[in-house]
Amino acid sequence: MIPARLLSRIRAITAKRPRTVLEHILKHGHVTTQELKDLYGYNHPPRAARDVREQGIELETFRVVGSDGRRIAAYRLALTKRRAGRAGQGRRPLSKALKQRLLERDGSRCQICAAGMEPRYLQIDHRVPYDIAADEQDPESRPQEFMLLCGPCNRAKSWSCEHCANRKQRKLVRVCKACYWANPMRYSHVAMLPHRRAQVTWVGENTVKAYDALAKEAAERGLTLAELILEILDAAASPRAGH
Repeated sequence: MIPARLLSRIRAITAKRPRTVLEHILKHGHVTTQELKDLYGYNHPPRAARDVREQGIELETFRVVGSDGRRIAAYRLALTKRRAGRAGQGRRPLSKALKQRLLERDGSRCQICAAGMEPRYLQIDHRVPYDIAADEQDPESRPQEFMLLCGPCNRAKSWSCEHCANRKQRKLVRVCKACYWANPMRYSHVAMLPHRRAQVTWVGENTVKAYDALAKEAAERGLTLAELILEILDAAASPRAGH
C-alpha cells in the first residue's frame, strides 16, 4: 500500500515525463524499459527513471522477462528504501538568473564541445549528477557547481554517467568531480576510464573545408575521422619524442 504522504507528493508532480512514468507505475505496479520505449517513446529509459528520482520519488530497479524472452530492467516505487536527507526533496528549479550568471562567466558556448551558440540552445547542467550530490543549498549561491551544455553534449554526458561504475555503485562526489564530464578542462578520468578527450568544432569556411578534406581522406583509407586525426597527431609528435 502506498503511504498517503507519498501519494500526495506524486500527484503534485506536473512535469510530463516523470508524471507519465509514475502514472503507469500507479496503475500497473511497475514499468519496464520496453514499455517506456514502446508506449511512450522514451528511447533512454534510465533518463526517464532519473527524472522521477530527481522529483524526490525513490524508484527500485529490478529485472523482468521482456516480450522477446530476455531479462530487462523495470522500475517500481521503493516503499522501503529512502536515502537519508534526500528523499522527498526533489530537484530545485534552476532559475534564469543562474543561467545568466553562467553566461556572464563562461560566455554563450557549450563547456564540453566549446561550440558557440544562442543562449536558448544551452542547458544548465549539474557538474556532479543530481542524484549523487543533491541540491542541499540554494543553487544560486554556488554557480561553480554548474555549467552550460548544448543538448547533444548533455545527452552524451547523461549516457556516459548512466554507465559509470561510480554512478552505479559507490556514488562518490570526489570521483565525479575528477571526471571529464564535470571538469572538461581538468580531469583524471572519463567515467572511471583512463581516457583523454578533445572536442573539436570546425567553424568558418576555411576550417570547414579542412574538415571535409580530412573526412574524405579518412573515408578513402577506411578510417574513422578520429583514427585519422590521431594518426596525424602521432606523426607530428614522433619527431619531438626523439629529443
